[in-house]
Amino acid sequence: MSSTAVIIKVLSDQQRLHSESSKLTISVLLFQDLAVVPFLIIIPIIAMPELEGQLLFELGFAFIKGLFAVVILLAVGRWVLPLFFDEVGKVRFDEIFILSTLFITILASAFTQYLGLSMALGAFLAGMMLAESHYRNQLLSDIRPFKDILMAMFFVSIGTLLDAQVLANNLGILFILVVVVIAAKIFTVAVAAILMKENISTSLGVGIALAQMGEFGFILVALATKYHLLDEQLASLILATGVISMSLTPLLVQYSQKISKEVMHHSEKVFGLNKTLPGQFTEHTIICGYGRVGQIVSRFLKMESLPFIVLDRDPMRVKEARKGGENIEFGDASRRDILLIAGLEKAKLLIITFDDLQRSKALLEVIRPINPDIKVLVRTKSDRGLAQLKAAGATAVVPEVLEGSLMMVAHVLLLSGVSHRKIMRRMDDERKMQYENLHGFYYGELEQTKARFSDNSEFDEVEKLHAVRLPTLSEFIGKPISSFKVKGVIIKKLQREGGQVIKIKPASCFKVNDLLLLLGEQQNLEKADTLLLKVREAPSK
Repeated sequence: MSSTAVIIKVLSDQQRLHSESSKLTISVLLFQDLAVVPFLIIIPIIAMPELEGQLLFELGFAFIKGLFAVVILLAVGRWVLPLFFDEVGKVRFDEIFILSTLFITILASAFTQYLGLSMALGAFLAGMMLAESHYRNQLLSDIRPFKDILMAMFFVSIGTLLDAQVLANNLGILFILVVVVIAAKIFTVAVAAILMKENISTSLGVGIALAQMGEFGFILVALATKYHLLDEQLASLILATGVISMSLTPLLVQYSQKISKEVMHHSEKVFGLNKTLPGQFTEHTIICGYGRVGQIVSRFLKMESLPFIVLDRDPMRVKEARKGGENIEFGDASRRDILLIAGLEKAKLLIITFDDLQRSKALLEVIRPINPDIKVLVRTKSDRGLAQLKAAGATAVVPEVLEGSLMMVAHVLLLSGVSHRKIMRRMDDERKMQYENLHGFYYGELEQTKARFSDNSEFDEVEKLHAVRLPTLSEFIGKPISSFKVKGVIIKKLQREGGQVIKIKPASCFKVNDLLLLLGEQQNLEKADTLLLKVREAPSK
């Protein structure tokens, strides 16, 4: 048995509850908690010397009684407890909830004891009943203040079972026990996880997290000691082993990722694997996502014999690509531990091929603290979020729409007789200026409709072009261009009446019928339009 209370607390403090290894760890802990039930049934039965020769029969009978207790108590929890707590809730007296919870727990414990089973089984089943109630949040809130006190009482009572003299006389044995228990649990759990098709890193992480002895282990040892199935000296050694292993848990979990990473880096030698592992690379490229873009990039890297590793979380795609001899690993590239296994610290380039602005920004936040010098190339479909990605740490952002437009322009110019060298120079200039001349577009009815009816439309975030002609009585007539200040909006072009384009300078003044070409997002453009078209009040006579 492992410690549910300790592991949940440690993982929560380290903000790792939602990682893959943590989810698997919690699943095993829940199963262990359920597995306690048959142990609680068995121990009192096998402690009866008068049952020699009838042990199997009595165990079978005890399991029937245990099953009966489980069915009865869960049925009560499903159909009776809701009615009971409905009545308690009408009283609107908080202390009644606490007393009712204690009463139900004691009643369930007394019921299982009456059946010849342990009281701990009844208390466990009472917890399951209360957890199924729709009042569980209120109950949890009410008993929370007692949680630490009862936990402290539990460990104090366990401590009273320890014999200090026995421990002092057996320090060597105690040390060996701690090492053997932790090593055996890590090995057993890790092997089981590997057999269930988990990767080595996750398997080791789960094994390390479950390496300690838990609260139910203490209960079982105390119960076995009570029924004289264990002598006091052995019980003291087992309990001390559990206490020491639990105290080491936070340290083990904290360094579990580093341990897993090191093992992954050397696992080809240790486990005799034939595939190339990402940890063997230095100065390599990490490709996040193996869709069409990722596959095309990887083909060209392979042609140039450049080292790279691909991360993708589509199991079918990974399976097919591996069959085709591709160097691909299954994993969510936005997770820190996966990136570390892929050798992020030693990589020189990372390519984000999926078009997801929020995931890309989150991934950049993970990357930069680990390897601030790595170059990060981000692919997007449009220029939406271009500035955000650059601010988040992207070395370069490649919008498909703008790059496609550049390729179209290159073909048009080439077919029009412009020299290849001049075309390439223009393309390079645009890229160096971060597609400055390509930003913004005149939106039409389709874009307006999408923006109007879709709260998450990408058109709301793409910079648009909007033309405004200053009326005769505009408040801005005669004022300098620097007086126009609307957040997120810039004047792309200023054209005088007659077609003359004026170079935009802060000191230049607006004139009647000036045509302003504005660049910005939809909401900001609407504010600018209203401001520019606002007419000054006529002077009073």
